[in-house]
Amino acid sequence: MPEVIFNGPDGRLEGRYHHSKVPNAPIALLLHPHPQHGGTMNNKVVYGMYHTFVRRGFSTLRFNFRGVGRSQGKFDNGQGELSDAASALDWMQSYNPNAGACWVGGFSFGAWIGMQLLMRRPEIDGFISVAPPANIYDFTFLAPCPSSGLIVHGSSDELVPEPSVAKLAAKLGTQKNIKVRYRTVEGANHFFGAHMDPLNELVDQYLGESLDGATRAEPAPALAAALP
Repeated sequence: MPEVIFNGPDGRLEGRYHHSKVPNAPIALLLHPHPQHGGTMNNKVVYGMYHTFVRRGFSTLRFNFRGVGRSQGKFDNGQGELSDAASALDWMQSYNPNAGACWVGGFSFGAWIGMQLLMRRPEIDGFISVAPPANIYDFTFLAPCPSSGLIVHGSSDELVPEPSVAKLAAKLGTQKNIKVRYRTVEGANHFFGAHMDPLNELVDQYLGESLDGATRAEPAPALAAALP
């Protein structure tokens, strides 16, 4: 899990990157929750998704938005963070010019940023959005949603009421040629607490079905219980 430093629009950005040994492996970019509420690339939801993508054979990057950890700059209410994500994707593509596919995943604030990146970058083939804050941020920019993906939410989310996310998923699911799968984790709150295993299983199952055997996972370490 090598540490990487790459240039962002407001200074250097810090990340953790795994390069797949699979030829022409797909790439995945993972985005963390709100920087002003303790969100970092080591958030356990992001960390879990990172390892799930790695086990599925992806070259995978998670990084700290500006002003978090060793990343330079300061919080920019989403606009700067979207630019950070675009720079991170550029960096990944420079090392993976023949990637077989491109995915983005995000948790909470990171899900909101990820869905905006989806609209700006047509090369993104799929997405994973965990607990998108549909009651806080405007998601009407997804008109139409350009890629299929998975939305996962906790049934007992105390910050983002489940019906608001179900409504968003239902709206996206009405589009032609786009399939948005919506799943809930029973009893999980916004941070998924003791419900990480079912969350990771849903993400892994969706990736397996989406890849349809086209990408062979390389051996990878089991998901660690503690964050680095």
